[in-house]
Amino acid sequence: MDIKRSASRSSIEGPAEWFTGRVRVEPLFQATAPGRAQGANVTFEPGARSAWHTHPLGQTLIVTAGRGFVQSWGGPVEEIHAGDVVSCPPGEKHWHGATPDSALSHLAIQEELDGKVVSGMEKVSGEQYQEKRPITRPRPSRT
Repeated sequence: MDIKRSASRSSIEGPAEWFTGRVRVEPLFQATAPGRAQGANVTFEPGARSAWHTHPLGQTLIVTAGRGFVQSWGGPVEEIHAGDVVSCPPGEKHWHGATPDSALSHLAIQEELDGKVVSGMEKVSGEQYQEKRPITRPRPSRT
């Protein structure tokens, strides 16, 4: 058993080639062979977002705080909220990030294939981010 204490981890600034805006990435775990899963806590400041990208074995996002957007290539922008779980299938081109007026935090879990967990692509332009913004709908109450 290996326990990684919270005080032993540090976050890094999301690389400018992978993100637009301020993003913090806190690596949480990386499996040792034969395991291949890894996970990170990712926090986007308002308006920050990833570039378009794919994952060879897919990705799961567990939204822990705030509001954000996700979009698959050719699909609609979807608004996501704390408690939502997003499953991106292997090879699906997508992006995710915060809304213009809210930060977003999520756990990102993906698996490595042949030494790779992600393939970065072009950035989501300001025009794409603005034009494809969905109409915000009220969340149903949980009473």
